[in-house]
Amino acid sequence: MLTEMFPVDLERSVSICVIWECRALLHVVRINRQRELIVVDINPNATGLPGIEQLRVIVGAVMTVGLILSVLALIISAIVWGFGANSSNPNLASRGKLGVLASCGAAIVCGASVTLVNFFWNVGQAV
Repeated sequence: MLTEMFPVDLERSVSICVIWECRALLHVVRINRQRELIVVDINPNATGLPGIEQLRVIVGAVMTVGLILSVLALIISAIVWGFGANSSNPNLASRGKLGVLASCGAAIVCGASVTLVNFFWNVGQAV
């Protein structure tokens, strides 16, 4: 079939290589023509399961509790830092500093969690 389309002398090795390359090329073209692109398009559904709205309320309440606890930890850590600095206790002062940084980090994570999830969702959709 291929030799009918491309009349080549089969006695030469160069001709045989050309035929094999053409067959491979035709084979690849046939595979690409037969493949159909299957697109999976799934988006989040707010009404798919019962209780989604209650789950949103619960997550919002947990975020509020996390922010309140972060403020409480910040206050306690600042007090510990102050006591450590004024009593010449570097260990207590360093623990207070670490607590202040940890509570600020927790507040950042609680406040930015929705934005971070949306950002990475959009990054994942772009892949």
